[in-house]
Amino acid sequence: MNKTQLIEAIVAKTGLKKKDAEAAIAATVDAVSEALVAGDKVQISGLGSFEVKTRAARTGRNPKTQEAISIPESKYPAFSASKTLKDSVNK
Repeated sequence: MNKTQLIEAIVAKTGLKKKDAEAAIAATVDAVSEALVAGDKVQISGLGSFEVKTRAARTGRNPKTQEAISIPESKYPAFSASKTLKDSVNK
């Protein structure tokens, strides 16, 4: 399901106008993104939680030259599904 299909599903389930559903999705994505940038964890009951995790610095290898390179620490967004969602998927 892509963003357009999600908007159509929301319109079908709620009766909202397509423009309103699109605005709600955009606002939700923006709010989650802003919270993650600020370092906050976002929990949505029944869906799961989004949080920023840190990948430790490590040594890698250039595949072309086999030279060892240093890969710096980095942050990445992570999603953990809620138990409710996991149970729904596994039925």
